[in-house]
Amino acid sequence: MELEERAKNVRRRIIEMVSKSKSSHVGAALSIADIVAALYFSALRRTTVQAQERDRFILSKGHACAALYAALAEAGCISQEELDGFYIDGGKLPGHATLSCGAGVEASTGSLGHGLPIAAGIALSARIDKKGFRTFALLGDGECDEGSVWEAAMFAGNAKLDNLIAIVDYNKLQAFGYTKEVLDLEPLAKKWEAFGWAAREIDGHDLKALDSALNSVPFEKGKPSVIIAHTTKGKGVSFMEGRIEWHYKSPDPEQRRRALEELQ
Repeated sequence: MELEERAKNVRRRIIEMVSKSKSSHVGAALSIADIVAALYFSALRRTTVQAQERDRFILSKGHACAALYAALAEAGCISQEELDGFYIDGGKLPGHATLSCGAGVEASTGSLGHGLPIAAGIALSARIDKKGFRTFALLGDGECDEGSVWEAAMFAGNAKLDNLIAIVDYNKLQAFGYTKEVLDLEPLAKKWEAFGWAAREIDGHDLKALDSALNSVPFEKGKPSVIIAHTTKGKGVSFMEGRIEWHYKSPDPEQRRRALEELQ
């Protein structure tokens, strides 16, 4: 199955999940659907989700976990029954990814700024243990307001962790406004480079560009890699794209119908 169809399936699952649970963060999840599709169906080296040599993926922006769960379901790692229990009483899949979710979730995240430090520690341990796996961490742009992100970036650059890859979901919106108005991140690529990273900026919805970048890491030997993926919050559903209210808003039945119709 082509990556485009995988990404569309991930988006359909996201809409169904958040509609059923009447939960939030649909815009953030749709924003990263192409990224997680490219990771799970091309870039990540894994035989099983328990294999010791598997690549690790840390969703640092844990509030967008509907996209992670959808990708894991699409990959056959979790069941439809488990997916149907997203964010509801008695369900196994909470509104922020936790280790208790089971196979495929590598870290408990959601408190922003923690995923990259965890990923850096995993990458360092892999090098010490002479393991060949890579560690990928997906961050939000608003998350880059957190000081712990830059502490981890400085550490990883100094340690020359070229088995570590950060991906920034740069959709220009966060919970309470535009990122440039809350805390301007620019020049973002140069900031990472100043900490010893090799940076590449791409269109985060161009699956060919994503596939190429993710399969070209490390960009430079002896440096961690960062992919700054320019994205659109709510991508794939016209009335959600670039709309800040879809950070928290949940689709009603008519909006669910319209969204799924657009994703045919």
